[in-house]
Amino acid sequence: MKILLSNDDGYLAPGLIALARALQAFAEVTVVAPDTNRSGASNALTLDRPLRLEQADNGFYYVNGTPSDCIHIALTALMSSPPDLIVSGLNQGQNMGDDTLYSGTVAAATEGYLFGIPAIAFSQVDKGWTFLEDAVQAAVALIRCEFPSLPRPFLLNVNIPNCAYAQLKGHRVVRLGKRHMSEPVIKAFDPSGRAVYWIGPAGSAKDASEGTDFHAVAQGYIAITPLQVDLSNVPQLSALAADLA
Repeated sequence: MKILLSNDDGYLAPGLIALARALQAFAEVTVVAPDTNRSGASNALTLDRPLRLEQADNGFYYVNGTPSDCIHIALTALMSSPPDLIVSGLNQGQNMGDDTLYSGTVAAATEGYLFGIPAIAFSQVDKGWTFLEDAVQAAVALIRCEFPSLPRPFLLNVNIPNCAYAQLKGHRVVRLGKRHMSEPVIKAFDPSGRAVYWIGPAGSAKDASEGTDFHAVAQGYIAITPLQVDLSNVPQLSALAADLA
């Protein structure tokens, strides 16, 4: 199996390093990740400057761009043939509900999916890298499942609770929940007295009902959500057409 591995925390992130090590035990792994943390980059591609692809001493490649840049360059400029699977993560912190629209972790997987390659994004629910090896073990078990019943390509978003592997209750296939809007921006001042703003933290869960990713992880389950890229609001098509008739 050939796997292309990326993330949005950067090529030095413990989650990426641990997952790469585990995958290399049974797969041919190519790692292409951002040169620094690019959390929240979403699906952005860098179009206003050239990008560099460099290789670290451990064999990982890194790019001075976004997670989507990394996958794009890996598939079109680095790899001689496409991988069987694209894996993104293991991310530090959850990517559930509305997070998926902003997440660079999910974006790296999505870029591979747009190239027609099966892709999975993995995140640990809580930050801090606690129970990292347990989360990696859970991720590897899902990767080795290979999901033979899913049409190709597929795009999966996986969130793993921070606990010992033996304490995980299993997995649940769920829909995305929904958050409240983010907290207000945080205003500060630079040394010159000019106002600067930090984006506030994400809001709490608005829809964490049974059947959502928020509910699943709160109950100790791995949350797995199949994603799609089509943003068309199909129920509104006929209403809009009627308004314009």
